Amino acid sequence: MSANLMIVEDDTRVRGALRLAMEDEGYAVAEAGEVGHALDQLRTNGVPDVMIVDLVMGEADGFDCIREIRRDHDVPIIVVSARDDTHDVVAALEAGADDFLAKPFEIKEMTARMRALRRRAGFAAERAGDRELVLEADPERPLVLAPAAGAVRRGDEELHLTLTEFRLLCELAETPGRVLSRQTLLDNVWERGFFGDERIVDVHMRRLRTKIERDPSEPRIVVTVRGLGYRLDLQQ
Repeated sequence: MSANLMIVEDDTRVRGALRLAMEDEGYAVAEAGEVGHALDQLRTNGVPDVMIVDLVMGEADGFDCIREIRRDHDVPIIVVSARDDTHDVVAALEAGADDFLAKPFEIKEMTARMRALRRRAGFAAERAGDRELVLEADPERPLVLAPAAGAVRRGDEELHLTLTEFRLLCELAETPGRVLSRQTLLDNVWERGFFGDERIVDVHMRRLRTKIERDPSEPRIVVTVRGLGYRLDLQQ
């Protein structure tokens, strides 16, 4: 069964060429030339398996598109842009993108990234097993990771984590108290062979903390070990 892909790109020629290439790779492709059209398609046709979003599009840019999507959906998002400076990369990831590719890119690299994201979606729960894990004990609103359900709950409220944030949390939860380096997290979460910058881990960790920590500026659950990496400390 083919996977569903949505391409959000305002350049007709680029969008058409990318569509043909992705269809040759076996994807069922939907197109959108601007942010409003993309959001309308999500509401009408449902969420695809993965999205490719251009960073610069007319009046509403890719940042707006990602933020709007992230309000309701956890679909994996790869951002593409001719602008590849550090500020844009970090801003795209902080808006909620899972990955970033600079234009021009090789189709084989794009499809490899997409396959990795889809595998991440399918295997996220396996890293921490089926057992639920209490991350922060609280008589009224405990913070609980439920890998098999693909959920993190604080009391009765389910927290809205992206796929990458959830996978990072599962990876740390597999060995609470153990420090995992940024490179280890890249290898395990983005998959071995990913040649991205280790700073991508830091950006996603910051987003994760804003959602699970009571005070993200003083994290107690996902702790930075300076010079080494990150550690999950269970708050019992």
